[in-house]
Amino acid sequence: MHHFSVHSSCLNTLFYPIIFLILFNAASTTNQISNYIDHPFGGIAIETSNSRKLLSYKGDVLAINPSLSIENFRLKNAYIALQAWKEVILSDPHNITQNWVGSNVCNYTGVFCSPSLDQPSELTVSGIDINHGDIAGKLPHELGLLFDIALIHINSNRFCGTIPESFLNLKLLFELDLSNNRFVGKFPDVVVQMPNLKFLDLRFNEFEGALPKQLFERDLDALFINNNRFSFELPDNFGNSPVSVMVLANNNFVGCVPVSIGKMVRLNELLLLNNKFHSCLPNEIGMLKNVTLFDISYNEMMGTLPDSIGGMMSLEQLNLGHNMFSGMISSNICTLPNLENFVYEHIPPPSPPPTTPPQNNCCICLPPPSPSPLPSTEPPSSPLPLPAPSALPSPPSISPSPSPSSPQPPDLPSLSPSPSFVEPPLPSPLPCENQRIPSSQDMSSPSP
Repeated sequence: MHHFSVHSSCLNTLFYPIIFLILFNAASTTNQISNYIDHPFGGIAIETSNSRKLLSYKGDVLAINPSLSIENFRLKNAYIALQAWKEVILSDPHNITQNWVGSNVCNYTGVFCSPSLDQPSELTVSGIDINHGDIAGKLPHELGLLFDIALIHINSNRFCGTIPESFLNLKLLFELDLSNNRFVGKFPDVVVQMPNLKFLDLRFNEFEGALPKQLFERDLDALFINNNRFSFELPDNFGNSPVSVMVLANNNFVGCVPVSIGKMVRLNELLLLNNKFHSCLPNEIGMLKNVTLFDISYNEMMGTLPDSIGGMMSLEQLNLGHNMFSGMISSNICTLPNLENFVYEHIPPPSPPPTTPPQNNCCICLPPPSPSPLPSTEPPSSPLPLPAPSALPSPPSISPSPSPSSPQPPDLPSLSPSPSFVEPPLPSPLPCENQRIPSSQDMSSPSP
């Protein structure tokens, strides 16, 4: 009995510490589970320090310094978004984001506030303009918290990566200018789901692939996507776009110019230069009554010019140079009342013409019969040589100077009113309809 009593006493002595350890571990486990429920970001470690805690965006459960006094929940969201952006900026040589500290986000450089549309008594961030900042970094998904923003201008920086899917939240966005950066990937489909977007500028980036058909169904006013790596054919609904300015230059588009182009009645300027379009100009081009600038130079366009060009009554600048057109120039071009510059440079082909149109061509582009020679009583003493293909100038470039606030067309390529071919002297002037270009001997592009 004495021995058992001593043993029981020892057990009692050890029992309480063991129970204490079990309860302590249980409390610790419960606290960890509670922390996970309060911050539902699986796999993300939460540091408990005095510094600002910035968690991944999955709702409003984003921690900020509790000592900050922020006027309303809209500005709180803006504070979280802008601080997240500042975290991923790697270089800011002009110190644009240096004053992005504190709760008064409306005083941040490049950030603009205005009364919210649904609650005019509350201020909200309505615009960001940090053009020409030379800032390096990326776009964090927390920018999707800027629910009331109408304008984002970040052209001429060094932002890279892709456009975050959280931009789907930007329902009021009116202007989006991401030009002259280093964005990559396919066309950002998120932008075609923004219901109020009117101005889209993606030029001078590294986007690639095809353009989505939905892009040409959006109610855009200006579309600039030149100087990227876009390719493939334009979709059939190309002409459904209601834009007034469209620039697709300096990409790798191929195939036909869609006949739906004739439906673009609001179009003022269209630049398709320096691609790989390989077709005739469709007759529907004559329906573009309001176009003032049309440039499809430096492509592989072929066939004769349609007489319907005479219907482009507002046309001021027409550049068809450096293609493979053939045949006579329609006299209708000479009657265009506002035409100031017309370029139709002829590239002499090196071999006989093909007997069938190119594969996948959208219209029959066989060369027309050669017209009878013009009468001449005093032929020139020596033929006038055409320029060699190697001497042709390189395609014009479009300067990367995107507009900061309103849709403006890029710098126009240099246009020269005088064609490279010169007719021999004639005894008397000929009417416009008798002017001609020598028929083409081949539709293939000249060898380098």
